[in-house]
Amino acid sequence: MSEEEIKCLSVGIISSRFNNEIVEKISEACILKLQALGVNKKYIIHKTVPGALEIPIALQKMKSETIVDVMIAIGLVIRGDTYHFEIVSNESASGIMRVQLDHSIPIINAVLTTNNSKEALSRVVIKGEEAAKAAIEMALKIYHND
Repeated sequence: MSEEEIKCLSVGIISSRFNNEIVEKISEACILKLQALGVNKKYIIHKTVPGALEIPIALQKMKSETIVDVMIAIGLVIRGDTYHFEIVSNESASGIMRVQLDHSIPIINAVLTTNNSKEALSRVVIKGEEAAKAAIEMALKIYHND
C-alpha cells in the first residue's frame, strides 16, 4: 500500500442527517482518519441524505455520476419502542449491500444500530476511523491487487 496509491484514492461518503449530532461526529472522525492515512481532501466527496433508508439510492447515484474507488455509508439507527428499528436497520443494510454487489464497488457500512444514544456516542470515533481504514484497504485490494 504505497502513499501514492492512497493519495489518489477517490472516496465517496453518504451520511444521513437523522440523529445528525452523532452522525456528524462519525463522519468527521472518518474524514480526518482518511486524511491522516494519506487520502487527498480533494478526492473525498461527502453528501448527506435525510435518513438511513435513503443512503442506498444516494450511493447508487453517486456511483453512476462520479468516479469513486470506494464508498462509505454513515448513519445511526437507535432502537425505539416499535418494529421500525428493525425495518430501517435491515433494509438500509440490504440496500447498501445490493448497491455494492450491483456496481462492483466496495462500500463500507458504518451505519450504527444501537439501543440508545449513549452506546452510539461511545463508538463514534472508533466507527469513523474503522470505516476509513476499511475503505482504504478494500479500495487497494479491489483496484490495486494488494
